[in-house]
Amino acid sequence: MKPILLFLLGMFSAAETFMLWIILFLGFDLPYWSASLSSILIGGLTFFGVKFFFDHKFLKKNKLTRKEYAYIQKNMQDAKSKMARLQKAFLSVRSMGAFKQLYELTKLTKRMYQIVHKDPRRFYQSERFFFYHLDSIVELSERYAMLASQPVKNEQMYISLKETQSTLEDLSDSVKKDIYHVLSRDVEDLNFELDVAKHSLKKLEYNPIDTDERSTKQ
Repeated sequence: MKPILLFLLGMFSAAETFMLWIILFLGFDLPYWSASLSSILIGGLTFFGVKFFFDHKFLKKNKLTRKEYAYIQKNMQDAKSKMARLQKAFLSVRSMGAFKQLYELTKLTKRMYQIVHKDPRRFYQSERFFFYHLDSIVELSERYAMLASQPVKNEQMYISLKETQSTLEDLSDSVKKDIYHVLSRDVEDLNFELDVAKHSLKKLEYNPIDTDERSTKQ
């Protein structure tokens, strides 16, 4: 379930539990502990029952098992913490060149995360990004930000910065390819729909519906 829906469900279950306790304790004169236990049990059943229903519906829609979804969620949480490190590195740079490069990388990684977060099935198409490219981007970005922020630099540091910048550019291109790979099925589906639409338009141009045929259809 989405966090906002989970929060609302929790609030509803808590309110239900409280109202039931009032009814059982004051309305039916049940003992305090009996009323409390019964209301908590019913509220808990409501919360976990509704949550189970929506989770099952979500997993069925995305054709995932609970084990697969738990695995994906764990890796998405790891990716989120890595992206927070990337964001921190991005905000710490002062030079315009480093700022632009890390901004581009931050934007690309967020885009990939959002795609998979919206459709968890796509995780298996993007494993190369989550297990290889993201790690390299974060580690190099932190190193790049640290070196770029130094007030005094020697020749070796300039060489290291140049090499890191070049590698980050390559990684940026790799992430773009990762995103295209994940969206390739959507592109193919769109192209197919466009071909069908164009074919239909051409068919109408060569075989217009005449007045009699239109009247018959009506």
